Amino acid sequence: MALAIFDLDNTLLGGDSDYLWGQFLIEQGLVDGAHYERENQRFYDEYRAGTLDIYAFLAFMLQPLAEHPLAELLAWRERFLEEKIQPILLPKADELLNRHRVAGDTLLIITATNRFITAPIAERLGVSHLLASEPEYVDGRYTGRSTGIPCFQHGKVERLNAWLMETGGNLARSWFYSDSHNDLPLLDRVTYPVAVDPDATLTNYAKARGWPIISLRG
Repeated sequence: MALAIFDLDNTLLGGDSDYLWGQFLIEQGLVDGAHYERENQRFYDEYRAGTLDIYAFLAFMLQPLAEHPLAELLAWRERFLEEKIQPILLPKADELLNRHRVAGDTLLIITATNRFITAPIAERLGVSHLLASEPEYVDGRYTGRSTGIPCFQHGKVERLNAWLMETGGNLARSWFYSDSHNDLPLLDRVTYPVAVDPDATLTNYAKARGWPIISLRG
């Protein structure tokens, strides 16, 4: 049984769920619109440039979770899923996931986006294994802090290695699908790396190494 690993944002999804959550909060008037819009865009640009401070980003993204009761957060998240995530679900992503299911592979989503946002998305995609950045949750509320190793760049490799130790898995005949050069540390580790609608840096890297380049959008 092989392991098929998938990045989430701009890979299985036709957009970035972290960025869209920020836009949703702005539209609902739940955050200071001008400030949040500016910071949300700045962090997104830094991510694409490969210069993102993941700890600063998580502190920014998780703070709104600490400011509201869980019941309200869950209700807003349901609206977010319908308004922002449903429109960017990709039929070709479902087809790719199903091909690996039919092959008997173990499916795993690995993403820097926090679990509060990504857990229900993984559920909608029918993927039961998820590694994501973890928001701290204490006494029935989110604290606004992250916990553990953020699931970003080399952190994805560390989190995956820990998960493999826990589950007794390995990377023999493994796949990893991603759009981002931020995922090169993990792409370089798997047997079958695949660039999916990749950014320019990953496109050049994949071409130089003869990796497949595919699109799930067109």
